[in-house]
Amino acid sequence: MAGEFMNDEIFDVGLDYADTNGTRIDITSQVATDYSEATTNGTYSLGNKTLNTAATVDGATDGRRVIVPAITDGSVTTTATATHWALTDGSSILVATGPLSSSQAVTSGNTFTLDAISITHRDAT
Repeated sequence: MAGEFMNDEIFDVGLDYADTNGTRIDITSQVATDYSEATTNGTYSLGNKTLNTAATVDGATDGRRVIVPAITDGSVTTTATATHWALTDGSSILVATGPLSSSQAVTSGNTFTLDAISITHRDAT
């Protein structure tokens, strides 16, 4: 509803979880629905990179967001086409997932790059 207000802390709780626990990004061949799909080589994972996300900040247009930094040296482990990304805690939890801006053919043994990813919780409209 128009005119409603929610303090940024309401948005930040979930995003802070992503910031604190999002330590590994995988490129995947399709959307992952759990940790195993996101990180198991030969299931959906085609490569990965350990990382640190940025603190929760204002969204680009509204809301709040966490930014996964750009990657220039991710390790490709399977030859296929990457269509999605998956952010995990590196041990058991799928934190977030989404589509890549465009699919990317990758070859095992090479590196992959990704632009920064913004995980945004938009304001209600």
